[in-house]
Amino acid sequence: MGALHAGHTALFDKARILAGPQGTVAATIFVNPTQFGPKEDLTRYPRPFEADEALCRQHSVDLLFAPDAAEVYPDNFSTWLNEESVSIGLCGGTRPGHFRGVCTVVLKLFLICQPTHAVFGKKDFQQCAVIARMVRDFNVPVELHFADTVREHDGLALSSRNAYLSTEERRQATILQQALSEAKAAVAAGETDAKRLQRSIIERVEGAPLARIDYVSVVDGSSLQPVETLAQGSVAALAVFFGKTRLIDNIQLL
Repeated sequence: MGALHAGHTALFDKARILAGPQGTVAATIFVNPTQFGPKEDLTRYPRPFEADEALCRQHSVDLLFAPDAAEVYPDNFSTWLNEESVSIGLCGGTRPGHFRGVCTVVLKLFLICQPTHAVFGKKDFQQCAVIARMVRDFNVPVELHFADTVREHDGLALSSRNAYLSTEERRQATILQQALSEAKAAVAAGETDAKRLQRSIIERVEGAPLARIDYVSVVDGSSLQPVETLAQGSVAALAVFFGKTRLIDNIQLL
């Protein structure tokens, strides 16, 4: 959605490796209005297009597709795509309609650009799962690749929304990665009870006075359903507000 940073450019670099020197790397930039709720930050979402375009050029992007909303959603647009399993909980539970907008626009962008490969970041773990399910269910002829989350030096996951944080909110936001990392360390020490791990993450995040938890969940990495006992692929995921800024993060526990 633009406001590009090192997390995005890492995806461009991975795409270049996949494409090879003779292939074409395309990027799409579109601040998708249909994935924002009525009280969310569409109007203030950053749109530094010239800086984004320059970053694309610096990272060997050959084609940049940046349509406006009227091109993507013409008058009387009335066809929507809903995923009804992995999109239900986590962000889907607290942002109704969000993944309808994601699925619809990603499928449109796939159909317009017709990539052979597509690269997404694991920071939005649920989005990756939803897109993977959509591609499978609709036999979309694209091979998906998911890249590891890129972080700041202090562990905070890179996000375009980090720019909204005040100095103190930014300082306290590092609690998210710390809480997730401590949960992973507990698993390495033998903890397998998902409820205890969930409570430990919540208690750690609540130690930051400015944090307001949206959700903390421990889920199966494939179905995204909550688990009681960890199994291979289990993931801890969270969404937390600092002021009006909602940040997400996750970690594979096992």
